[in-house]
Parts: sequence; structure tokens; C-alpha cells
Amino acid sequence: MIEIPAVVSRLRTAFAAGRTKPLAWRREQLGALKRMLLEREDDFLEALHTDLGKNAVEAQRTEVVFIVNEVDDTLEHLDEWLAPQPAALPPRLQPGEGRVVREPLGVALIIGPWNYPLHLALAPLVGVLAAGNAAVVKPSELSPTVSAAIARLVPEYLDREAVAVVEGAIPETTELLAQRFDHIFYTGNGAVGRIVMTAAAKHLTPVALELGGKSPVIVDTDVDLGVVAERIVDTKFLNAGQTCVAPDYVLALGDTAAKLEPLLAQALRAKFGDDPAESPAYGRIVNTRHFDRLARLLASGRVVTGGRTDRAAKFIAPTVLTEVAPDSPVMGEEIFGPILPILSVPSLDDAIAFITGRDKPLALYAFTGSEANKQRILAETSSGAVTFGMPVLHLVAPELPFGGVGESGMGRYHGKYSIDTFSNLKAVLDKPLS
Repeated sequence: MIEIPAVVSRLRTAFAAGRTKPLAWRREQLGALKRMLLEREDDFLEALHTDLGKNAVEAQRTEVVFIVNEVDDTLEHLDEWLAPQPAALPPRLQPGEGRVVREPLGVALIIGPWNYPLHLALAPLVGVLAAGNAAVVKPSELSPTVSAAIARLVPEYLDREAVAVVEGAIPETTELLAQRFDHIFYTGNGAVGRIVMTAAAKHLTPVALELGGKSPVIVDTDVDLGVVAERIVDTKFLNAGQTCVAPDYVLALGDTAAKLEPLLAQALRAKFGDDPAESPAYGRIVNTRHFDRLARLLASGRVVTGGRTDRAAKFIAPTVLTEVAPDSPVMGEEIFGPILPILSVPSLDDAIAFITGRDKPLALYAFTGSEANKQRILAETSSGAVTFGMPVLHLVAPELPFGGVGESGMGRYHGKYSIDTFSNLKAVLDKPLS
């Protein structure tokens, strides 16, 4: 059994000795991480299929390739991102020079989720290493095969003195949170996020909480609904709907809902065939607890398409619901599964009021041809991100920060934002003596 205090102590000793700070070490570790993903890709793809039923193409694209691209982008820009940034001084402080220097924080803890168990455990690690820190990675116990693969392979490729993997469930996570870290990065739900933040407060440890929430999709009356249906299906039902930034529900303006419903059914047939249970492109629910939770939500409206379930196989067909009441069970929690409710609202005013009357979402999506409506959505709502014309794509743009606001989280990462998250932005003022 791993002695967690000893693991953290070992990493802290390595950091204090300066092991992780040289730029050459950072580049070497990032290169080794990329090499691991490419050389052992088959191990990871098999593990992802075992735990979540992910097909190889989807798993490669959303898990392996995503991290590889993050590494490549970071290596390309690392010198620029780490360079001291000049800061102008006011006349009263002249002569003098100001600058901002990024220094590593120390030892970071990354707690990963089960839905993208490789991607969301190792993508934050890119920023941790690039910023010159040591790290403990805690993969999710709900995706045990992937967790075991990470625990087995990371020590083969990365510096064992500075990077450790701790497997386990609540007891191990609780013990990890009792240790002193210099940053904690958690991806998951709000209930556990509060536990993480409470534990971090004991050591005044900064945290990034990448949570979830009900990300809405506004569909205006002036758009090609066939294209809208295809794009919603492509993003909502990825990973069987188990994606934090997946469209959670649709707010259809005017008479759009009735026109959109058959087009969604058509797009689902085109993507998964007449029987999604037989489609290699469609995954499964992670476990029976989540299956049972999702199955109960199916009674929240009239089924347009889908609705079939198989508990033994942890299969829930991609489902579209209509005639959904705002206070129905499916609207009371983040769905995090293959169920898409459609609600009709008379106008954009009503859609904005509906969204602002609830917790701030991780993302907000809108299909509209009106620039004025786009500006209203940007100005009158608050969310971690807004994407027009295609849900989820902001996640893969390295120059855009990723994160939530309010109940959907705090902190930002990806690209340069990861460097900033895992660094101390030290202010330096240098005034000559004469």
C-alpha cells in the first residue's frame, strides 16, 4: 500500500532541491508524456473501451490526441510563456524597472474524473510540468482500468522523484486532501468540489475547480435546423452524453421545437443507425448507479426518439424529450448522460431570463443568425464560455481559457492559462541605488 505522506514528502524534497525547475527538465518531461501517449496508445484505448465502451476513433480523438496537441502547443510556446513580462512603472517610480516573473508553486495535486479519465487527468499535468512543479495524479476509481494503466505507465516514462500516481477511492482521496499541497486541481461535481475547497482552506492552498452544470443551447428561428440538429447530436451524445460541456438542454424559440424534433431523430439515425445498441460509435453508462439515476429522468417528458434501456448492458439509447416542464426532474440536475430535453420559449427575452434564473453554466451555446442576438447573449448572461454555431469546440482551442464560473467552477487552464494557473506571478521592481 502506498504511504501517501511519504509520497508527498518525496516530491516536496525533489522540488526543494530544484529538480523540476530547469527548462530542460520541463521539456524532457513533456516530451516523455507525449511519447508515453503515442507508444502506449493501444493500452489506453483498450482501457477506455473496457471502462466506458468508447470506440477507438472517439477515444483517440478526445483523449489521446487532445493531450498530445496540448503538449505540442505548450512546447512550441514555452519559452515565450515563461519569459519575464515587462511592466511599465509610473513616472514617480522612475528611474526603475518592473517585470512579472513566473515561478513554480511547488507540489500540485490533480484529481481526475471518470468520464474522460485519461484526458482530464493528464491534460492538467501538462501545465503542472511546464510550469516547473512536481505532481500527484489521482485518477478516478470509477474508471479502474484506465486508472491502473496510468499508474503503471506514468512511472515508466516520467520522473519518479517528481511525479507520482496514487490510486484509490474515498479513503485515499481523503488522505491526499489532508496533506499540504501548493495547488489542487479538481475536475468533477460540485459536492466533491466543496469538500476539496474545504480541505484546501486548512492550508490556504489555491484550487481550480472544473465542475459542470446545465449548459443550455439556444436555437433561434432564423437558422438551418438540419445543420443545428446534426451539430447538437454530434456533441450531446459524444461519450454517451457523459461530457461536462455537453449541451444539457435546448431552449427553442418560437415554433422552432416542433420543427427541430424530427430533425434530431433523423440526425441520430444517421449517426448511430436504427439500433444504437449495435453501433460501435455509441458508448455505455459508466456504472449501474448512474444508469439508474438517468433511467429515472426519462419520465420527465414525452419521448421523441430513443428511451430504450438495458440495465445489464448499462445502455440508454440516445433520447430526445419534449413537453418538458421547467421544474421536472430532468431539469433539476446536470443530466450527464444521453438525454436531451427540449423546452419551448416564446422569445430570446424568455430564454435569457430562464438561463439567468439558474446557476451559471459551464458553457452556453447558441444558434442564431442575428449579430444583435449574439451581443445580447454575451452581454446579458454569464457562463464559463459562449460558443455560437457549434457546441463544445471552445474546449479544443488552445488559445481560449477553459473553466467555469460560480457553481460551474473556478480557475482556468489550457495553453498559457495552465502556466499561469500553476505559477506564482511574482512582481519584481528594480530601482537603482544612484
